[in-house]
Amino acid sequence: MIGPMAAKKILVVDDDPGLLTLMKARLEAAGYQVSLAAGGEEAVAACHENIFSAAVLDFKMDDIDGITLMEKLLKIQPYLPVIILTAYGTIERAVDATKKGAYDFLTKPFESKDLLYRLEKALEVGRLKGEVERLSHIVRERYHFDNIIASSDKMQRILSQVAHISATDSTVCLYGESGTGKELMAKAIHLSSPRAKGPFVAINCGAIPEGLLENELFGHVKGAFTGADQPKKGLLQQADGGTLFMDEIAELSPPLQVKLLRVFQSREFYAVGGIQPVKVDIRLLAATNQDLMKAIREGRFREDLYYRIHVIPIVLPPLRERIEDVPLLAKHFMEHFNREMNKHVQGFSPEAMHRLMLYNWPGNVRELANVVERAVALSTASVIGADSLFLCSDGACAPEPKKLLPLNETRAEHERTYLIQLLTETGGNVSRAASMAGRYRAEFYKLLHKYSLSPSDFKNR
Repeated sequence: MIGPMAAKKILVVDDDPGLLTLMKARLEAAGYQVSLAAGGEEAVAACHENIFSAAVLDFKMDDIDGITLMEKLLKIQPYLPVIILTAYGTIERAVDATKKGAYDFLTKPFESKDLLYRLEKALEVGRLKGEVERLSHIVRERYHFDNIIASSDKMQRILSQVAHISATDSTVCLYGESGTGKELMAKAIHLSSPRAKGPFVAINCGAIPEGLLENELFGHVKGAFTGADQPKKGLLQQADGGTLFMDEIAELSPPLQVKLLRVFQSREFYAVGGIQPVKVDIRLLAATNQDLMKAIREGRFREDLYYRIHVIPIVLPPLRERIEDVPLLAKHFMEHFNREMNKHVQGFSPEAMHRLMLYNWPGNVRELANVVERAVALSTASVIGADSLFLCSDGACAPEPKKLLPLNETRAEHERTYLIQLLTETGGNVSRAASMAGRYRAEFYKLLHKYSLSPSDFKNR
């Protein structure tokens, strides 16, 4: 379970060593954790390594002024309350500082009580800003079109089970075919848990090349390798105080499995190139579409890691095993795509719903969403007919309707085909595929996500 709230972390930046020592003593005596920085470079590095509750910055330093430094820190931690210290207190500077994001402005010399009072108020403002963002995030999550829609007994039992385990801090492993909603269920567990105020960080272990995955998870220190001119916080540290969701965990390489076993045992790790252990407070949620016991027998997955993640297993049934959910899901997706495309489709004809109910759904809920999206896009009537559905059966797809498609639909089909050809040609190597397409990796990943394409599906082709 999550322990009591840790002391607030305060960053103090000043090029006067004496003042730094004094500030540290005063703030620690008041119960705060304090990190000191003698200049702008140290402060920026500290903000990359730690999450601070507030910062106290000197206005005039040798290498940088306090307002410029504040702007840099706010790009790293947007909700950081900042108090500017100066021996040159003028109204103009105070107005300038607050316009650019400072919470308060304090003139030297100052009374310790005055600093602590202002700091307490700044922390409250920072907390409220974070709370507003968290609530906005929850609203976005709860009303996202992929939210959990289920009426079948199977799914109701699973949701009841999830409601009970959400209040715990136990590790959960979600099993299910691709498209069954494992990440959605993981988000539901997080948002219903005591960690809901913390971050939810998700990573698809099969979508990131092995050479980059370690750096993504653990981060690195400055100088760890060529080009590492700034320290980087990994996903483990980003998830501190919240939940880490590791999708397709069976895709982890054996060396990474060993390193993660240590993390799950001790909740600490070493950044790439680091010599000091980093402690994290995270809840682990894992997911896979593979049989992990079979992977253990084949030597692809460590047995000790299996028992670390297999504390509470949840098996999400494929859509073909809860076919009674299809009408509800289809209606939900239809309403969503109506809003997105500004269409006014009212429902499905009896023949169309009959086809949806008889279909096997190899792509599960994700495939159903795609089928409904296509039907809404192509529909010229108020009701979706059976001939507007594009269903694949036994590897063969029904023929296209004999009419011209809208331009956006035609462009999307060609784009998806092009992406499949790239991934096939490169064996699922995203870096090479992105380079061949003339796109940045991040942009290329967005395209893959848009068309529900997984690089791991092409690795052995």
